[in-house]
Amino acid sequence: MSADPAHIEYVTRLGDNALVLGQRLAEWCGHGPALEEDLALTNISLDLIGQARLLLTHAGRLEGAGRDEDALAYFRDEPQFRNWTLVELPNGSAAHDDYAVTIARNFLFSALSVPLWEALAGSNDAELAQIAAKSVKEARSHLRHARDWLVRFGDGTDESHRRAQAALDRLWPYTNEFWSADDVERSAAQAGFGVVVADLKPTWDAIVDATLSQATLARPKDSSFVSTGKLGVHSEFLGYLLAEMQTLARQHPGAKW
Repeated sequence: MSADPAHIEYVTRLGDNALVLGQRLAEWCGHGPALEEDLALTNISLDLIGQARLLLTHAGRLEGAGRDEDALAYFRDEPQFRNWTLVELPNGSAAHDDYAVTIARNFLFSALSVPLWEALAGSNDAELAQIAAKSVKEARSHLRHARDWLVRFGDGTDESHRRAQAALDRLWPYTNEFWSADDVERSAAQAGFGVVVADLKPTWDAIVDATLSQATLARPKDSSFVSTGKLGVHSEFLGYLLAEMQTLARQHPGAKW
């Protein structure tokens, strides 16, 4: 028997965020600005994809339709993905990657991931609670990495400061999607298996403001723009990402490696 649709949706959103950002960071493999950073981003990518595997497996079991992690990752189309738009954006511009954009996005995402996983460790969904307890350790490491680099960029050269501020200014509007509570999140909180992400905003604000102050970066101005990736309405970029990620599995469905 399948679980409540809101339960399935909530876990799927978590899994899709990890999967899509993990895929984006994997694009740096072999292209990092230094060997150590090439390895660091690859390891963060692997952590996120590991989280995605656990979460999508759990979502598939809750759904009860026989879909496993591979089916959910490789055989859903763009509108069926429920990730935040922030995580699907390119690692820079359409023309070239920019490490400041990648670091700024990792920071904004991880600054929320830490309190989110901490909260979900108390979920009455025992499997989700176990995933959260494991994931929060990884998220803390990801936050330290992104925070250290953002401070280094912001309090570094004029060029690194400019790029870091430009990255924050570009990405900031997409964080509004974090705080746009909907019926799925409210149902999750009421049932005890999830939380309303907007309730974590004061903690996120404190982490962000302290880091920006240390980095001598300005907090970007708020806007009324709200992206809609978690509702299945995505930017133009997700389709290209999925086409690359899914092509082998779709060419050889059912293949074993």
